[in-house]
Amino acid sequence: MTHKRPTMDRRHALMAGAGAIAAAALPSAARSQGLSSRPVRLLIAQAPGTTPDSLARLLAPRLQARWNQPFVVENRPGASGALGMDAVAKAPPDGHTMQVNVSTTVTLPLFYAKLGFDPLTSFQPVGLIGATNFVLVVHQSVPVTTVREWITWAKSQPGKLNYASPGLGTHHHLCMELLKQMVGVDIVHVPYKAASQAYTDFIGGQIPTMFMPLPNALGFAKEGRIRLLAGTMRERFGLGPELPSLSEAGVRDFNVEPWYGLWAPAGMGADLLAKYDTLLREVLAEPETREALAKIGVVAKSSSPTDLGKIARAEFELWTRVLQQAGIKPE
Repeated sequence: MTHKRPTMDRRHALMAGAGAIAAAALPSAARSQGLSSRPVRLLIAQAPGTTPDSLARLLAPRLQARWNQPFVVENRPGASGALGMDAVAKAPPDGHTMQVNVSTTVTLPLFYAKLGFDPLTSFQPVGLIGATNFVLVVHQSVPVTTVREWITWAKSQPGKLNYASPGLGTHHHLCMELLKQMVGVDIVHVPYKAASQAYTDFIGGQIPTMFMPLPNALGFAKEGRIRLLAGTMRERFGLGPELPSLSEAGVRDFNVEPWYGLWAPAGMGADLLAKYDTLLREVLAEPETREALAKIGVVAKSSSPTDLGKIARAEFELWTRVLQQAGIKPE
């Protein structure tokens, strides 16, 4: 079987363009104009303790302080994020319902045929918040220490090895499907209902390999339970500067940056959107915010609303190609 490498150049360029954040914050004028005194809901489509939830709880008090407007975090998990996204899509675009979300949610139509919304058209992008690094890891009992050894190990047992994920469409799942195609290995996907369940079986040795977020991976590695092989981002990450990227480790052009963004329901007025855009850039420009993000494994990045929309479209196109080649169809 011939394995084609999915093209990621457009996506790379867009993420690179989002780039670094200006050190000086821009002034915000008339912060509370366009909003009533009602609190702004930051609605999170994932469970408490996930990275989107942590980001929202980190940003809420900072947004509140700058806009003199109450911001509250509300979790609405379920159906791989579809429940929370549906609630935002159906909310009025008056600035009182916003969402912090992860990049994989744009892939929901690739897995679920009957959604009440379109991730690319039912929402108004506001701006990037940041990106994180996922890591290819193996259980400590697996006799490999490098990516090249991992490829040889996987190729020697086609169809006999398993990898875990918290479910369809997660970065744990998508990164492995992309890697499988790029290096030509056959590993069986075992989806779990939650990351904690997947990690428990992986740490227990029932699953030999998987992708996981760098902060989680570092914690398990310090306990001597797993071995870190390489990260998904092209650049090395501050939390693990000694960890090579997959591209450096021999899988040329592999570059996946799971990103997080702020979104509103489609139809938000231009003035209100501009105020949210400026407010988010100000908050992300604060050194304290960038430091707090780094502690939870996120590199702060900002973008215009237009650029976030382009990044989301490129993300959707990338994973569409990967899933089509994997033979995965919406149900």
